[in-house]
Amino acid sequence: VNEPTAASLAYGIGLNAEEARTVAVYDLGRGTFDVSILSIQHGIFEVLSTHGDTFLGGDDFDKAIVTEWKTIHHLDSLSASDNQLLRLTAEKAKKHLSKEQQYSEKINIQSKNIDLELSRERYSQLIDPFVQLSINSCKSALKDAELSPDDIDEVVLVGGSVRNPQVRGAVSSFFANSSINDSIDPDEVVALGAAIEADILAGNRQDLLLLDVTPLSLGIETLGGLMDVILPRNSKVPQKVA
Repeated sequence: VNEPTAASLAYGIGLNAEEARTVAVYDLGRGTFDVSILSIQHGIFEVLSTHGDTFLGGDDFDKAIVTEWKTIHHLDSLSASDNQLLRLTAEKAKKHLSKEQQYSEKINIQSKNIDLELSRERYSQLIDPFVQLSINSCKSALKDAELSPDDIDEVVLVGGSVRNPQVRGAVSSFFANSSINDSIDPDEVVALGAAIEADILAGNRQDLLLLDVTPLSLGIETLGGLMDVILPRNSKVPQKVA
């Protein structure tokens, strides 16, 4: 089962065969971002479009904090162990600032003690470009599905990085007329949905049908290293081309 459908199932969306919903699944994890638009009606889960960035996630938030601290404290040519310590401290700061307004810690780098500080306001400025990239992907997914933000009934949040208040605020602002579903642990929601799908595959429910699409175009390499597209992205699967 694909992750967006699993996330929807975890929230019980579509389990009622009489229900008709259009759902956006916003999945921002540690290293990747995906957004999918699903149409759910009469027990049929149909992925209308999917978009994302395989190099966008919480790791970028960590790197932005590390770069900020390196610039402020003139930390150049760090050893591998010092770089790792700085990265782990940045990750700790990221999690702390999801709930608090200020982070500070003293660490030892290059044989000297350094006071690292970061406010939520400055942190928000650092990660804003990455948050906007995710919103741009949402726009592209909606365009591919030929829908607007107002057509989305619910937004399901998935992935640990959605705990960030700025991320949640940006999603709520973009999907202004949609309800935000975030009551289930974002790290567990896909696994919980997959368990429901396993119950369906076991034959305990026969009133649900899941339809997926290809997230990327599929094709063959041609002369000159170019790709000749055979199956365009967002094509329904299973699929065959004569």
